[in-house]
Amino acid sequence: MDNTSGGSWALITGASSGFGVEFAHILARQRMRLVLAARRTGPMEELAEALRTAHHTRVVVEGIDLAAEGAAAELKRRTDAHGLSIDVLINNAGAGVHGRFLDADPQRIRRMLQLNTVTVTELTQLYAGDMVRRGHGRILLVASLLGYMATPEYAAYAASKSYVLSLGEALHEELASSGVTVSVLSPGLSSTAFTEASGHQVSATLKLMTMAPRPVAQAGIDALFKGRAGVVPGLANKLAAFSARLSPRSAQRRIMQALMA
Repeated sequence: MDNTSGGSWALITGASSGFGVEFAHILARQRMRLVLAARRTGPMEELAEALRTAHHTRVVVEGIDLAAEGAAAELKRRTDAHGLSIDVLINNAGAGVHGRFLDADPQRIRRMLQLNTVTVTELTQLYAGDMVRRGHGRILLVASLLGYMATPEYAAYAASKSYVLSLGEALHEELASSGVTVSVLSPGLSSTAFTEASGHQVSATLKLMTMAPRPVAQAGIDALFKGRAGVVPGLANKLAAFSARLSPRSAQRRIMQALMA
């Protein structure tokens, strides 16, 4: 059963900027009703008003720190309290920490791992349970191209996205017979605020591979609605992911060290 239009609800995390904004525009054009969840409410309220005006859709804004312990359960309580049945979960919220691992703030790494792995896992389990009971639903997990390879200077971040990639691919198979589709979007470098927030000054070489966020988000939505296990948007990124499966891991590490320093 395809229950993705005509009053169905999508929950988008990390909806205050970047890919989250793009996901919201794409799904609103598909006549979906939206729950926007992120820490900053101001940008989401502006986005919600724009979507209501342009697409005449319902939008609920939930301000919540998804890097806090228990955030997933709290967000689920809120959507249940609204009486909302979430048909599409876009597990987009994430953060990065760039730089030498031993120099990083331990608290910052902890919050990143809580957001990128624990909250993602808990949200997926909570909402997938409802979807399985209804016999339909779609979940998109946002990983990263770096999830395909060990990445010095992004060691903990890349490891967290490798977890997301593995989790999503496994659940794609595990939940397929229940009517629930799980897909993984693995973007490369995109023109969002991610690198600035992570403390990374991008090299000229990496800038050549930068993609605009809208086609990246669209690739993720297309993969989700086509029932694909995952997608890496962009030809250069696809080649990088493919080569990561074939080249020696020692060579991968040296290349990534040079690119990310």
